[in-house]
Amino acid sequence: MKYERLEKGEKPVLAICYDFDRTLSPGDMQAQGFIQSVGEDVNEFWRQSNELAEKNDMDMNLAYMLTMVKKARGKFYVTKKALSEYGAKIKLYDGVEDWFGRINSYGGERGIAVEHYIISSGLKEMIEGTAIARHFKKIYASSFLFDEYGTPEWPAQTINYTNKTQFLFRIEKGCLNINDHAGVNEYIPPEKIRVPLRNIVYLGDSDTDIPCMKLVNSYGGHSIGVYDGKSGDRQKVYRLLKHNRIRYFAAADYTEGGEIDLLVKEIIDKTAAFEKLEARHVENLIETRKNI
Repeated sequence: MKYERLEKGEKPVLAICYDFDRTLSPGDMQAQGFIQSVGEDVNEFWRQSNELAEKNDMDMNLAYMLTMVKKARGKFYVTKKALSEYGAKIKLYDGVEDWFGRINSYGGERGIAVEHYIISSGLKEMIEGTAIARHFKKIYASSFLFDEYGTPEWPAQTINYTNKTQFLFRIEKGCLNINDHAGVNEYIPPEKIRVPLRNIVYLGDSDTDIPCMKLVNSYGGHSIGVYDGKSGDRQKVYRLLKHNRIRYFAAADYTEGGEIDLLVKEIIDKTAAFEKLEARHVENLIETRKNI
């Protein structure tokens, strides 16, 4: 099957990739209505889910998905529509809802096309129900396969901390379809890469984001650790920075003039300046190839 591959355009692209829980939202999405609706204590739900994974050598994300379905039996159907409705109730950090338009405009004024992506172990169906879903070029998250009645019959996708990195390579090469295995492994000359890893920003909050953070860092990209500003607990981001997992950290406040707002705008400024020099280099490279 032939899959679409996005080509490099006239404007350099800066891809901002986000984890979701505790990065854009203050807590686990499942604990913002769903777990309560099945009459379960949040801590007990996660204890049982993690125990299921441990006892069965099971991926922890598959375990929580199964636990969601089992806990809802006899109470309501876990449908795609219901999950989207739970998603609509998810609380977002301050400034998130108007963040995307503001950052896109700033990038556009400086000749940079800004794109936004989710790479999350949370549920795609819930994220799609949020007010911000329309701003993402692609949402990579765990998801169900639904039958003709809209109820889950099998996991369609599960995303854990190690396989998150594949999506950075998909974004890099413009091969966004998760089944495009040939495209994501195809060699593309550096000057034709759509989104070089140096032009990827990754925002995350925890150890599950480390592989993506390390990958972005190693190619000159920008990894940002976020922490909850209300608790003020920075120990996790201190550890991430100490171990060279992140380049920067900031409170999860996306309002205009806040730390993240200013930081990402500085990254856009740097990208705009660097890509002008890179374009000159590519022109020289092409001329050289033609004459040797």
